[in-house]
Amino acid sequence: MSQATDPSLTVIGVGLDTARYGHRVTFLNENREVAAQPFDFLESRSGYRQLEKALGQLAQKHSNVHFQIRVDAAGQYATNLLAFLHQLPWPKTISVGQPVRNKRYREVHFPKRKSDAVESQSCARFAVVERPAATPMQTPESLALKEVASRLEFQVKQTTRQINRLHNLLARVFPELATLYNDLTARWILRTLEKYPSAERIARARLASLTAIPYVTQAKARELQEAAKESVAATRGKITEELVRHAVRDLLRSLEEEKSLEKLLLEAFDAVADERAKLITTIPGIGKRTAAILVAKIGSIERFPSADHLTSYFGVFPEEHSSGVDKHGRPAPTGTLRMSRKGNDLVRKHLWMSAFSALKCNPQVKDLYARLRARGRRGDVALGHCMRKLLHQVFGIWTTGRAYDPEYEEKKKASRQAAEQSSDAHEEKAAGRKTEISPEGKAVTATNATIENTPRVVNETAQTQSPTDDHSGRGSIDFPYLCSQITLERVLRHLGYFDRLRGSGLQRRGPCPVHGSKRSRGRTFSAHLGRNVYQCFHPPCGVSGNVLDLWCQVHNLDAHQGAIHLANTFGLELHPPHRNRST
Repeated sequence: MSQATDPSLTVIGVGLDTARYGHRVTFLNENREVAAQPFDFLESRSGYRQLEKALGQLAQKHSNVHFQIRVDAAGQYATNLLAFLHQLPWPKTISVGQPVRNKRYREVHFPKRKSDAVESQSCARFAVVERPAATPMQTPESLALKEVASRLEFQVKQTTRQINRLHNLLARVFPELATLYNDLTARWILRTLEKYPSAERIARARLASLTAIPYVTQAKARELQEAAKESVAATRGKITEELVRHAVRDLLRSLEEEKSLEKLLLEAFDAVADERAKLITTIPGIGKRTAAILVAKIGSIERFPSADHLTSYFGVFPEEHSSGVDKHGRPAPTGTLRMSRKGNDLVRKHLWMSAFSALKCNPQVKDLYARLRARGRRGDVALGHCMRKLLHQVFGIWTTGRAYDPEYEEKKKASRQAAEQSSDAHEEKAAGRKTEISPEGKAVTATNATIENTPRVVNETAQTQSPTDDHSGRGSIDFPYLCSQITLERVLRHLGYFDRLRGSGLQRRGPCPVHGSKRSRGRTFSAHLGRNVYQCFHPPCGVSGNVLDLWCQVHNLDAHQGAIHLANTFGLELHPPHRNRST
């Protein structure tokens, strides 16, 4: 349900602090006063009925009520509660707060207290004061995908712990093994250690027994035995060997569990109903497994106003690291960059591998990497920028619902150049008659076409030299003079779109007022406030022009009707004051 903006509504802020066995709820009115007594309720059917009863009493007390519900989601403990809240019959806006943001808001307004009661009060205050937009509700398929991804993330960490445990043990049992092979998770190494769990046992083993293990060649077997015979291992004995076997078996089980969860992840991804999200698999370098993890962790792309917000969420950006000194006492040079270590580990791991793959098959990523390396950037920093580029492509494809286009960058550049040329030509045309041209006819101006789904703006004849009517029987209008009396900024403010534009100086970007961008913080509409021209880069729209063109396109009027409507709205003159007009 959309956010409550009707001033006749009675808005009640409902703040919920969630926990494993129960939750805390607080009710505040628009004056931030207690609207009903706060209470704790259990995570059970009876507890939910208690909450429903309290909301029902408030709905009876206030005939025209709208509940602004803010939930502080503590892990997975809000899943059942959110499903219950969405099925309640009263007008409501339900938003889910990020724990870090909720914490900072609470510290600002309630700095000396921390408890469940304060957390829920902080959420209620945020809801009734800030009026946050509704958080999209996740489907059961999306929730299942999220659960599998969380379990896989946990299992990956478990595998890492098991690997570190085995490394630590082998450092005393067979230290030379890690110097021979980088990847101790290779199955043939683990099977060898399971059968011969010490350097001493490997050295005494028959060569035929070693080569009987899959993928162990005679060259590998000889190399292992030579290193084992010269090993400096200090820890030996039956107990140590059993510890190695336990560590190997635990690691093998963890790897098998990880493999099983990855298979389940792909099945959950296939069941997701959002076809736009599945299109990110068309990006060269991003496989199905990486796409599934991204979709699980992003949840809904509408959570992110722009691609930069998405990259910041996953910590995929370079940051300056200029503190400290090296081992020679030299300070780190200013401007030294390294990739941020923030963000989700599972996503970063798979994006890193995807970036490696994209260097071979993704033209935009290849070009970006080559440019950064040519500027002297380190390989890891350049690869981090490639990860960021992949996330930008994910954002673009998911929001537009279009498959990857390898020529998108070239088309975008050509479209921008065409728009600039069109704006320049339109400005020259709207400036009036050129002095070097002396046609016998009348000077004319023309407005641009609107989007295909609306009637096109009809070209009008602006008779600047004669006060007579035009051929259509309607009075003549001096279009250039009319446009000179008002700025594009003033029209955008009147339409309620200027404050939604971003940027500094004369160039601004934001949602398009003509086709009505679905995203409240879109960037398809570009306005130049100095030249009073605009252009929408959304392909189905593509409108451009001056102040009058925008007015006509927004109100679905032809040029003559739009000019009169514009003049009446802002109190403008259709002709210069000194001009003589006849009837």
